[in-house]
Amino acid sequence: MNDTRVLVTGGAGFIGSNLANHLAEDNDVIVIDDEYLGTPANLEDDVEFHSRSVLEDDLPTDVDVVFHLAALSSYAMHEDDPTRGARVNVEGFVNVVEQARKDGCDTVVYASTSSIYGSRTEPSPVEMDVSVNTGYEASKLARERYGEYFANHYDMNVAGMRFFSVYQGYGGAEEHKGEYANVIAQFADDIANGDAPVLYGDGTQTRDFTHVDDIVRGLERAADNELTGIYNLGTGDAYSFNTVVDMLNEELGADIEPEYVENPIPDSVYVHDTCADSSAMREATGWEPEIDFEEGIQRVCAQYTDADAAASSHQ
Repeated sequence: MNDTRVLVTGGAGFIGSNLANHLAEDNDVIVIDDEYLGTPANLEDDVEFHSRSVLEDDLPTDVDVVFHLAALSSYAMHEDDPTRGARVNVEGFVNVVEQARKDGCDTVVYASTSSIYGSRTEPSPVEMDVSVNTGYEASKLARERYGEYFANHYDMNVAGMRFFSVYQGYGGAEEHKGEYANVIAQFADDIANGDAPVLYGDGTQTRDFTHVDDIVRGLERAADNELTGIYNLGTGDAYSFNTVVDMLNEELGADIEPEYVENPIPDSVYVHDTCADSSAMREATGWEPEIDFEEGIQRVCAQYTDADAAASSHQ
C-alpha cells in the first residue's frame, strides 16, 4: 500500500498502533481512538491522531481505506456493561462504515474474533458453523453481518479478519493494556521480574499465538486485494499455557513455577483451545505467517535479555 489515505479506528491501541505506524511509512494515516485501551504514546509522529469515539458524528472518514479495529475487546468488558459493548462494537462499526461510505470510501477491513469458533484443537476453517456464548462474541458476529450488508447492498469491499491470540510483548505496544494484554506478555513480565505467572485452571488450554507483525501484514494484504468476506489470521499451530511458561523460562534463564488458580470465567463460555485454518487468506492473498513461535518468544523476551546483557557489560 502506497500513497493511500487511511483511517485506523482504535489506532492508538495495541494492534492498531502497530498497523498505523507501519502504514505511515508510505501512506497518509489518520487515527481515531478514545484512549480507553489505547494511548497516543504508541504512535509515531507522522500519524495524525484524533481523540475521538467511533460513536461520534463528523469523523475523519474522507479516506481511501478504513481499518476498523476499535472495540471493547474482552469478555469482562462486555459482561460489565453489555449495552455499552454493543454500542461500541456494533453501532460504532456501522457508524464509521456509513460515514466512510458517504465520503466515497469503498474498502473496509475490520477486526472480528476467533472466539466464535468455540474450543477447538483442530484448525478452524472460516466456513464452519459458529455460535456465540458471550456478549463480546455476539457483538463481533453482528459486526460480520453488518459487514455483509454493506458489501451486498452498497457493493463495498468489506473484509472481516478473525484474529487468533495476537501478541508482541511489553517491549512493543501492549504494556499499557495491563491485565488485558496477551498472556505471553504478562507471563514474560512476571517471570522476568521474579514473579510466578498466574494460570487459569491447569494450564493445558491452548492458543494459536500470532505475532502482531504477521497480523499487520495480513490486514494490509486484505486492503490491497480489496477482499470481501471473512478470513482467519492465525498460524495453524497451538501451544499450551504451560508450554509458553516453559519456553519463557528457558529464554529468560529462569526457573519459576506458575501459580494455578480457579478460572474466573465460567467453563460454559471459556474458550479452552483455538487453532486457525488460514487457507482462505492464503489462497486469496498469498499471506503466510512469517514469525514462528520460537522467534516470537525471543522477541517478547528481548527487552529483558538485552537489558541484562547491557547491565552485565557495564559491571
